[in-house]
Amino acid sequence: MDIEQYFSYLLRQYEKLVYSICYKTCGNPFDAQDLTQDTFLAVYKHLGTFDRMYERAWICRIASNKAIDYIKSRKRLEECHEDEYFTEVADPGDGPEEVYLQKEAKELVLSVCNQLQSPYREVAYEHFYLEKPMPQIAREKETNLKTVQTRVYRARAQIRKLLEKQRHAQRVGKGSGKSAGKDAENERRKAKEGGDSS
Repeated sequence: MDIEQYFSYLLRQYEKLVYSICYKTCGNPFDAQDLTQDTFLAVYKHLGTFDRMYERAWICRIASNKAIDYIKSRKRLEECHEDEYFTEVADPGDGPEEVYLQKEAKELVLSVCNQLQSPYREVAYEHFYLEKPMPQIAREKETNLKTVQTRVYRARAQIRKLLEKQRHAQRVGKGSGKSAGKDAENERRKAKEGGDSS
């Protein structure tokens, strides 16, 4: 098996597993797609220098490192312990966890795509949700490929902003919830102290 054939085999065999590792770490299906692509680019560059007996461990290590570097660069993880992410990974295939993660990611992709305005909504649905390549979308829509590429890139940028807003809202919500809980606890303590003194 030559390098090109071997790379095609690795891509078929491990793409879903790599995506699951990346999505589990970053929690964002669009970033997980990018990290998966980055992982296989690194795999391709180093195909001639690694032991094929340990292909799964090697690929999982690359995916884990890519995801951890991403988290560090986005300042979403204060302490990054690589062992949390690079543990014994399930055999490649659609195990229960992988199936659940893929379903969860699909639902999030659809939800975010539907929040975009036309024409970005349509092209985002075709590319990110249905996973159609851009040349295919251009042919089916009878549109110039450059136009489709531009819309996909702009849709991706809009999607990332939406996801950032959602994450910020979740963080604020958690913070206000804790604050409200402390206020309620203080009120109960004051009421108890008042009752004891009377």
